[in-house]
Parts: sequence; C-alpha cells; structure tokens
Amino acid sequence: MTSIASGSAALAGTDSPAGTTPAVALTIAGSEATGGAGAQADLKTFQELGVFGIANLTCIVSFDPKNNWNHRFVPIDQQVIADQLEATTAAYGSASGAPSVLDTVKIGMLGSPATISTVASALAGSVFANVVLDPVLICKGQEPGHALDTDQALKAQILPLATFVTPNHFEAESLSGLPITDLESLKAAAIRIHELSGAAVLAKGGVHLSGPDAVDVYYDGETLEVLSAPKVGEVSVSGAGCSLAAAVTAELAKGATPLEAARTAKVFVAAGIRNRVASGAPFDALWQGGPR
Repeated sequence: MTSIASGSAALAGTDSPAGTTPAVALTIAGSEATGGAGAQADLKTFQELGVFGIANLTCIVSFDPKNNWNHRFVPIDQQVIADQLEATTAAYGSASGAPSVLDTVKIGMLGSPATISTVASALAGSVFANVVLDPVLICKGQEPGHALDTDQALKAQILPLATFVTPNHFEAESLSGLPITDLESLKAAAIRIHELSGAAVLAKGGVHLSGPDAVDVYYDGETLEVLSAPKVGEVSVSGAGCSLAAAVTAELAKGATPLEAARTAKVFVAAGIRNRVASGAPFDALWQGGPR
C-alpha cells in the first residue's frame, strides 16, 4: 500500500520551465454553476499542474436549492458540441502545426446518448494517445429511463476508447458488476474493469469504505497498487472526482506514466479536500489551490 505524502512537496515540478510551451489538455465536460465540479474544476486543476487547459462543454448543470439541490440539466446542442471539438482539434490537433500537440483528453459528464455519440465520433476521428474517462453515470435528479440509456451508451461507445478510467464507488460497482464493500472487493472491481476496457483503472473507495483512510486501487494489467490518504471527514466533497481525473489527465499530458499520474493525482486531491471551500450549499468543494 502506498501512503500519499501531504503538502506541496509531492507536487514539486508541476510548472513548465521558463520559456517553454506548456503541455495542452482538453476536457469534454459539463459546466457546473457553483464552480466546484465539472469543466470549472478541470480547468483549475490543469492550471495548477502547469498545463494549458481547454474545455468543450456538453451541458449546463445548475443545482436547484429549492429542490434538495438536485441537478437542473440542460444539454448543449449537438452541432455546438461538434463545432467546439472541430475548432479545438484544428487549433491544437496533430495536423495543426501547434508547438504543443493536443493528444490528451479527459471526458466528464456527457449526459445523453446523443452527446455520447457525437463525442465518440469525434474521438474516433482524432489521434489521442491518452483518453481519461471519468465515467459519470448518474446525474442526480435525472429521469431514470434516460439515465439508464445514457449509462448503457457510455459503456458501449466511450469505455472502449478509454486508456485510463477513474470510477467512484458507485461507478466501479456498475462497470464491474461486482458489489464493493471492502478493499479486496475494490481490487477485484478494478481488475474486472481493466479486463472489460483494457484501460488503466483508478477505482476510488473514498469515504465509502470503512476505516481511517481513503483508499483507491490502481490496476493496469500488470501493476496493482493501493493509494491511501487519511480521510478528512466522512462526507464526499464536490469536485473531488472531477479533479482526480483532471490531475491524471494533466500529468499524462506532461509525459508521466499512468501510475505516476495516479500517485500525483491522489496527492493533489487529498490536499484539495483538506483545504476545502464551504458555501451556503449543503456540501463543500475541493480547492485546487490546496497543495500550495
């Protein structure tokens, strides 16, 4: 088991050297109005880790304080999504001539089968060495039948394209088909998801497993490693999952190995949770500046 160091020392060297062009990373995700999650969290994470971030939006999510803070979900028009992807790849893709080529993408909330098809088609026509999937399977407050269709489309069309997957406890159970009640079952789920996808997997136990530590399991077909950090409370923090996947994405864009990226992401998120941001909402948000 790897115990994760605290503080900014573990994140040394995240900035690009003076005079060099930073690595570029894209997030395809939703906008979350309070700024704690989604594309906002991704861009802040990229910036903190020294990567030039680009966001292509798939939907607008606004929590509804009058209805138990459920999501109000508005999809972006499919042509607008396709236009964003076209512009981004033309500016930074492999044929663009840009000094830093965009070959790393993080996929967050897509939200509908139509958006999943649009994004899958764009990815199939582009060259991405790293496709990091944060498999957002359920949008709180979403109609159950629509949510199920979205889940199935994500598994069928996006999961096979992923090179790295970062499921939370619920998502790991859904993707693997296994109940997760302890560390050993979390390991089994990570192995199963790798077998299904071929991707490196960072399965998150978070606060859902008992014990003093938040444990995640990394598995890539050869290496299985448990990443551990002391829990900060027993309640999930908004943006933790988005920021973890975004930190993995940033590190891969800079040339880290998948295991190195997982270790750095765990340190980054642990520090952001310790230095969380409170608001009038019934949840706190991770602060990406926490490691500083």
